[in-house]
Amino acid sequence: MAYSFFLDGVLLPVTPGSLQIKVKNQNKTVSLLNEGEVNFLKLPGLSEVQFDALLPQVSYPFGNGGRQPADYYLSLLERLKTGKKPFQFIVSRATQGGKLLFDTNMKASLEDYEISEDAEELGTDVKVRVSLKQYRDFGTKTVTLEQPKTPDGTPAAAVTQERAAENAPQPKTYTVQKGDCLWNIAKKHCGDGTKWKELAGLNADKIVNPNLIYPGQVLTLP
Repeated sequence: MAYSFFLDGVLLPVTPGSLQIKVKNQNKTVSLLNEGEVNFLKLPGLSEVQFDALLPQVSYPFGNGGRQPADYYLSLLERLKTGKKPFQFIVSRATQGGKLLFDTNMKASLEDYEISEDAEELGTDVKVRVSLKQYRDFGTKTVTLEQPKTPDGTPAAAVTQERAAENAPQPKTYTVQKGDCLWNIAKKHCGDGTKWKELAGLNADKIVNPNLIYPGQVLTLP
């Protein structure tokens, strides 16, 4: 089977000998009381790709033709790494007779690459280990809310709830002075001394014994 590797439309000079694609998921396993382990199924994660590529400095009979020097492809990798843009990663598979079998075609980002140079093993050639990650387009959506309409098609009147007035009148209060009694306070501020019982009931949280009030107490007036 013949393979062709393309990074951002550029054919690699020598087809990598192997390809690893890790298809990830985001399922989450948790333990529940009385149930044991359960698995929550979620949307698929981003696939991860890794391969080793030979970047030759000389022409080989097993190459893909159109040879460029190794630094051409190293510059390509650096551009893909620093460009902050996704690119198309394609692996085309075909029979020896040229019949297309299937493709791997995904938008990807270059996560990292590792350069190896070994004069004894590679001579002047360069080998790189390339790690890619699938890129998935995303963005925010704008939702337009339409105003409700009446049966005849006219816009419905908006119903608004009035807020309570911020400056609502505060209850009247009186601070007990030395020598005061409920009768005198009721007579002075309520116009009738016999309303002392009403005054006492309104301030039951402060007055335990109507005959005992103390200077500094703040009483609410009817």
